[in-house]
Amino acid sequence: MNDFKGQTLSWQIVNGAIELVLHRDPCNEIGSLTLHELEKFTAALPELANEAHALIVHSTLKAGFSAGADLRELFQRRQEMEKGAALRGVREFLERIHSVMNALDVAPLTTIAAVHGVTFGGGFELALVCDIIIADRMARFCFPELRLGLIPGFGGIPRLKRDLGNAVVRDLLLTGRSFNVMKAQQVGLVSQIAAEGEAFRVARATASQVGKFDRRTAATAKEFVKPIPYEELKREIDIFCDLYSRPAVEEGLRRFVENEGVQPYLP
Repeated sequence: MNDFKGQTLSWQIVNGAIELVLHRDPCNEIGSLTLHELEKFTAALPELANEAHALIVHSTLKAGFSAGADLRELFQRRQEMEKGAALRGVREFLERIHSVMNALDVAPLTTIAAVHGVTFGGGFELALVCDIIIADRMARFCFPELRLGLIPGFGGIPRLKRDLGNAVVRDLLLTGRSFNVMKAQQVGLVSQIAAEGEAFRVARATASQVGKFDRRTAATAKEFVKPIPYEELKREIDIFCDLYSRPAVEEGLRRFVENEGVQPYLP
């Protein structure tokens, strides 16, 4: 299907570029429904790729690109299910989201994340599967999972290690601090900085530039410069599941869920 309108995301082809739009309030948290619709997208992607040369992922929400995993759903799963069943459910969810992320990572298109505002946790990991990140000047990048007793679970660590130096990876992972857009460009995470609210426009212009060149050459070059760290990705799931079973995680999730702030995901 060339276009789709879902509860959490939509897509269409515009001027040879697939535009995947995130629009789940309050900040595109990635839970079961979003995962289901992302799976619909990756199932449709081979057909869509026949009619497009680029993919742009962006958000229409003012708060930002994505606050990451749906932590309330994760906490509810832990509360309502027997411990072993909850752990099996989490592993299944991670394996499914990794399958989606890997499909986006290897897509034979030039993929562009146009981000603004909050780009945290799983949302950050979604941006990392894209070939190019274009960020407006208010974007912030963060892995806040440490506060919950967890590590990123959607493939963020292996992909950061692939793209950036280990010093940057350790800084993001172990401190839980956020990087502003200037820092993100300095370390090589962001390729272009746009004015506030202009990331999507710049992404469209970049997609148009990409369309001037042979698709097969671009796909071959991408495969050469962007290897997929499959073994490390599998190991990340194992580590996440081991940590998830610990009492500290339940307490961390409880504190998050009970936080009455408007944006409890902010550090």
